[in-house]
Amino acid sequence: MDILIKNCNLISMAENRKKYERDTDILIQNKKIAKIGKNIEVSNETKIIDAKGRICMPGLINTHAHLSMSIFRETLDGYTLQDWLTKKIWPMEDKLTREDIYYASLLSFIEMVSTGCVIANDQYFMAEETIRAANDIGVRLQTTRTVNDVGNLGEQRIKELEDLIKEYNNRYENITLNIGIHGLYTTGTDTVKKCIELAKKLDLSVHMHFCENEKETEDIKQAYNVVSTVDVLNKYFTETNSILAHVVKVSDEEIDALSKMNISVAHCPVSNLRLGCGIAPIQKMIDKGINVSLGTDGQGSGSNLDMFETMKFAALLQKGKYENAKNMEAYEVLKMATINGAKALRLEDKIGTIEVGKDADIIILDLNTETCQPEGNIFSNIVYNAKGSNVTTTIINGKIVMENRQILSINKQEIFEKCTNIINKISTK
Repeated sequence: MDILIKNCNLISMAENRKKYERDTDILIQNKKIAKIGKNIEVSNETKIIDAKGRICMPGLINTHAHLSMSIFRETLDGYTLQDWLTKKIWPMEDKLTREDIYYASLLSFIEMVSTGCVIANDQYFMAEETIRAANDIGVRLQTTRTVNDVGNLGEQRIKELEDLIKEYNNRYENITLNIGIHGLYTTGTDTVKKCIELAKKLDLSVHMHFCENEKETEDIKQAYNVVSTVDVLNKYFTETNSILAHVVKVSDEEIDALSKMNISVAHCPVSNLRLGCGIAPIQKMIDKGINVSLGTDGQGSGSNLDMFETMKFAALLQKGKYENAKNMEAYEVLKMATINGAKALRLEDKIGTIEVGKDADIIILDLNTETCQPEGNIFSNIVYNAKGSNVTTTIINGKIVMENRQILSINKQEIFEKCTNIINKISTK
């Protein structure tokens, strides 16, 4: 179905267009953005969306999440990261079934679509069920089977990852895969080397937690007998494209070393604060030319998948950390949530901007609300005042997935009830 979005105020995030264009039409044909301009004429069969007074911008991109952890929302209080994982989360995860993963993933996809996010970079297990859920609701997904050596099961997990890649790599246009290493503190040298070899062989990115808190950092140094955690990356990761989640505990010298590598940082400010990990030195990374994108982490530590909230925290924290109000200009924060995320996932040729020829991943915002009027600086208004609830329509790969706040393919209440039953069943109390 062809779609014409009429009279929108466009934030395309494209370098070859103005940053803000009023009263603009966008024509979608064959899932692609076919034309951008004024007064585009179409046939009677074309679906018309009147976006007068509303904002059109690229769908948001979440570069680090654990989508099946939606059911662990608000289980964190009173725990450190390591205690929360070992004493609470891992014992509950051991009880999860494939059906549980499917419905927990659906809940996350409902949340994503409702808040304007078109793709998440997921790291978990039983990924086949998350892929099934993504296809059922119509979102994009980059995923993996997370590999670590916990329980001496590294070899088995690598085999499961290889099987996943064999089955799903290039099978669906909305699904991409990467090599998921949980972290250097849970994964030994031999397993890491095998994962890197697989990434090189298949030309897939590596997605890994890195230096989230002080204990992890010290554990890595001890396990790998290195002075700096970045020494491990320099030894094994130099020929890979890597997405490093968190990167909170790094020195200026380590940031300089990271800037010389083919890495992107998935900054998860809300989760880092919630877990008491600290504030990542993101401004210094940006100043060094590192591609920084945004992530929410799982809802167990990040609370929700609202990327508008993530943008606001990302901006405010760097201003406060360095006591410089000029840090993190709002438009640059929007880039972190859109085109920078696309670059991190190696999808910048498809998504991240609204340009002719790209896939039609577009969200429409209604800022005619109490918290967003008057608009003032439009980019600042979106970063600091808009919320996921301001998204009225979400279009993914040329298909309307949500319109007028109604998701078209799912019974939300049924999923809510199923997920409540799941957490009640596996809860360790």
